[in-house]
Amino acid sequence: MIIPKTREEIELMRESALLVSKTLGMIASEIGPGVTTLYLDKLAETFIRDHGAEPAFLGLYGFPNSLCMSPNAQVVHGIPNNKPLEEGDVISVDCGVFKNGFYGDHAYSFEIGEVAPEVKKLLKVTKESLYVGIREFRAGNRVEDVGNAIQKYTESHGYGVVRELVGHGLGRKMHEDPEMPNYGKRGRGKLFVEGMVVAIEPMINMGTRNIKQLKDGWTILTADGKPSAHFEHDVALIDGKPELLSTFQYVYQALGIESNEEDEFRRQPLVLG
Repeated sequence: MIIPKTREEIELMRESALLVSKTLGMIASEIGPGVTTLYLDKLAETFIRDHGAEPAFLGLYGFPNSLCMSPNAQVVHGIPNNKPLEEGDVISVDCGVFKNGFYGDHAYSFEIGEVAPEVKKLLKVTKESLYVGIREFRAGNRVEDVGNAIQKYTESHGYGVVRELVGHGLGRKMHEDPEMPNYGKRGRGKLFVEGMVVAIEPMINMGTRNIKQLKDGWTILTADGKPSAHFEHDVALIDGKPELLSTFQYVYQALGIESNEEDEFRRQPLVLG
């Protein structure tokens, strides 16, 4: 069952989402060759708690850490460890917080130093597909309209769209209805309703769409060992249109990147603070 949120609840969710955004921005300023994912995980936990929230992933379904950190051929749910990141790596950092009774949850895939051109393209196309999908999250559309748009865009570049893992509704629980697949046929799935909030998160592989799981019970890998990319935003349906609750602008600020990619999904300009 889809649980629409009031405007007041959406504003509380925006606070949670923006704390995730700030956490990813902090990570962006620290990440690089020689840094371990476990070090970044501890920084994130401290940052989140210092801002009056709880790390949402820590203990969720038994997950042992505050961040899911998935380098290279890892798709999602990678467990932080003491192995240093290396030049040329790419890594998805997925973060969640629980604040004011609501969850925030989004992800960014980082380049570590100079990455191969084909990997850079994978990240670029995957992030573009996120916004392609968000544009379909509007009144009158259905769940698979979003997935179909993401699928068509990424498959046109020859990439594989993961089927077993999907986005989701978001609210007082981390995972609410509806599931938000990154594939599908137009006109199918649940109808979008005013006030709903979802996490849209393309998980796109350079090669095959097939995946496998490590014996740790968490880490998901591409079946062919080729890199994967993952980007995620929290989005509310307000006045029939998608509005971002999260932002990558804190990441871009840390990395010295200028971008207006999010402008069309905001009623008011974002003020970083």
